[in-house]
Amino acid sequence: MNITTPEALREIYAPAIERARLKSMRRLDVHCRRFIEKSPFLCLSTQGPNGADVTPRGDQPGFVHILDDTTIAIPDWPGNNRLDSLTNITLNPQAGLLFFIPGVDETLRLNGTAVITLDAAILQSWTVNDKHPKSALIVTIREAFLHCAKALIRSRLWHDDYKIERAELPTYGQMLKDQIDVETTVQEIEQSIAESYKNKLY
Repeated sequence: MNITTPEALREIYAPAIERARLKSMRRLDVHCRRFIEKSPFLCLSTQGPNGADVTPRGDQPGFVHILDDTTIAIPDWPGNNRLDSLTNITLNPQAGLLFFIPGVDETLRLNGTAVITLDAAILQSWTVNDKHPKSALIVTIREAFLHCAKALIRSRLWHDDYKIERAELPTYGQMLKDQIDVETTVQEIEQSIAESYKNKLY
């Protein structure tokens, strides 16, 4: 049996408790601001013509800049140039963000709309090795709230219980070689990846 309507879904779940219903805010308060300032990592969700997409974004804590109570800026540092998220934003501005802080089991959720900016004053607010991002996302917040810790408690994300030795999986280069039909060798792929990690993080 598949659930296909909101009404059918609600029949199998209890009502949301009061604090879950009331915690949604339309702007950043002091706690949301502090969370963003301490976060080195987030997941960005967008929606395009081919469906939903999610991508990681990360840097040192504070890499997401708070412009005001309803606006944040996220730098677009070098990636793989697929531009999945940015392309989606040009077609559909809706965006969702999930912020993480290592060691903290709660997360911060933001929902809103995003635009891509090339504003020099904004881009120059990030400088690493004399480099600035090519663009930045400006997100206007529609909804902000802290998410409880259950998922991270269950996953024990910040503990060592489920941590594996990297050798339990093939190298990234080997997995790419197995997945794509190219004449490049695994060694050449891994050398290219290592070079990008060394010289193209910013």
